Amino acid sequence: MSSADSRHFDVVIFGATGFTGQLVAEYFARNVPLTDIRWAIAGRNLQKLVEVREHLTTIEPACERLAVLSADISSDESILTMAKDTRVVLTTVGPYAEYGEPLVKACVEAGTDYCDITGEPSFVSSMRAKYHDRAVKAGVRIVNCCGFDSIPADAGALFTVLQMSSSEPKRVRAFVSAHGKASGGTWHSAIKAMAEMRSATKPDKAVESGGSKPSGPRWKRPGVHQEKAVKGWGLPMPVIDPSIVKRSSRSHPAYGDGFGYGQYLRVSSLKKAMTLMAGVAGVFAGAQFKPTRQWLLGKLQPGQGPDEETRNKSSFRLTFIGQAGKEQVITAVSGGDAGYTETSKMLSECGLMLAEGGDTLPERSGVLTPVEAFGETLIHRLTNRGIGFEVVDKQAN
Repeated sequence: MSSADSRHFDVVIFGATGFTGQLVAEYFARNVPLTDIRWAIAGRNLQKLVEVREHLTTIEPACERLAVLSADISSDESILTMAKDTRVVLTTVGPYAEYGEPLVKACVEAGTDYCDITGEPSFVSSMRAKYHDRAVKAGVRIVNCCGFDSIPADAGALFTVLQMSSSEPKRVRAFVSAHGKASGGTWHSAIKAMAEMRSATKPDKAVESGGSKPSGPRWKRPGVHQEKAVKGWGLPMPVIDPSIVKRSSRSHPAYGDGFGYGQYLRVSSLKKAMTLMAGVAGVFAGAQFKPTRQWLLGKLQPGQGPDEETRNKSSFRLTFIGQAGKEQVITAVSGGDAGYTETSKMLSECGLMLAEGGDTLPERSGVLTPVEAFGETLIHRLTNRGIGFEVVDKQAN
């Protein structure tokens, strides 16, 4: 990578006119002085970017001198120019399967680190297959899933196994509780991910293995089941998080051989679990056919999202149950509004860790998971920024 002095910026926020992108820019305005980190905002509509900058000056007057960069995903030249002018790009421009690859390609070519908030399995699989070796050769870190997908699960699983001392294979189940409202961009990404899910089955396995075969005995994860520790039922979640966690498990000795991970939505009763499963099945079925898919996409438009009052009332909690032989550890990761307030914080802090560098980060490059890229530093960083990591219970019978 070129030295910091050869580039105008340390961090560029790409997609700053979108709902989540503007929240990332607001986080920077509140927490990142321009005198410490040279950051800028970018997108395809220069006028809207100027309006975002004007809004940011109401948070921090120094943002009056914030640079705005015109970059359009449909123009390879403008994307490459942006990538060459910064050390790190943060992107909130999705769906990533549709809009993500040109920026990944540009960052690898420019020697620029990259973070996104995708939760799309096919995109992550494709980017790893196409660009991992090239990113390793270039010394570039392309870090996917730096939002609610999949940092709480990824960092929480690492936090859990770090509390365990047994040499037996470690099994971790995560139970997700979240209260909030989806934005249009998230809704469109979810529908398109469902539409691609059947064709993405094979690539997803590549994401999970990370190019190496799992060692130790395989673990048959339970399906819908009751769990007293969370006072409810666990409903298996068809999300990218388990694949990300399992790939991360090959990068840290704390997981050990034979590590297994399962993720569940926590619901209070079996009846609610069955009702929810029926609803998800209906949406999934509708996403497979163009007419019903278009109807579903029309229910919520990109750029729309919950207002500040709604976000302030939202929260999330992941409860992890780790077992190894007779040892059991229960931990939790918790925070505020998962999809937006905390996602913008997580993405921002990941970008800042890359921009600041230092010897606390793993010496690793390529297409990476959050834990592969940041290791235990991710836990410490998020704890210092108000994301809760706690040991709820620990016992060895």
